[in-house]
Amino acid sequence: MWTELPRPVSAGAEPVGHVRLGYARASTARQSLDAQLDSLAETGVTRVFSEKISTRATRRPELEAAVKLAGEIRSSGVAVTLVVHEHKRLGRGIELAMLAEELKASDVGLEFLTGELKGSHNPSGIVFTVLAAMSGMEREYIRDRTLEGHESARKRGKTIGGASVADESMLSMALHLREQEMSLRDMAKRLVITTGKKKGQHPSPATVMRMLREHDEQAAVVSAP
Repeated sequence: MWTELPRPVSAGAEPVGHVRLGYARASTARQSLDAQLDSLAETGVTRVFSEKISTRATRRPELEAAVKLAGEIRSSGVAVTLVVHEHKRLGRGIELAMLAEELKASDVGLEFLTGELKGSHNPSGIVFTVLAAMSGMEREYIRDRTLEGHESARKRGKTIGGASVADESMLSMALHLREQEMSLRDMAKRLVITTGKKKGQHPSPATVMRMLREHDEQAAVVSAP
């Protein structure tokens, strides 16, 4: 027995059909999902992914599963929209912006049933453009602050912790992961050394801690009056 896999979509081909996937999230186990689930049911979604997990969680398994399935369905030639009660259910700030970039790359639409972004949004529409800009601005801000800190450190004869393996990209990613309250050990597993003899390996948790600590010290110097 064998199953035929979806055939690749030809460039520019019109979608055949439309699937709506729902996602609901509550921040704590005590909060009810009923209101979100009811509103999603009224819109005729095909399947709902739901979970009770904090906004600060580094991974949201059900959201990841929804995005993965949406991408797989879209690659088969069917239009897909991810439907959510409100944009805050997906995340805030750069998290939402990064998710929007991922959905845009898969050509998956977004629909919010209430809130500031209420309505349906095409991947090529203004909302995706704004969210992508937010993501870029946040990364640029982190990069600028990092460079300022490094320049200040150099003037004082100091070097970046783990200088033999650290670079601007690694530090920027480490700062983002720290905002998600990820442990040093887990952060080290997500980071990859891009230069030198240890290229392709992960830095040690101690290196990550030293890199972040010295960045904070340098940032404090820059921001001091």
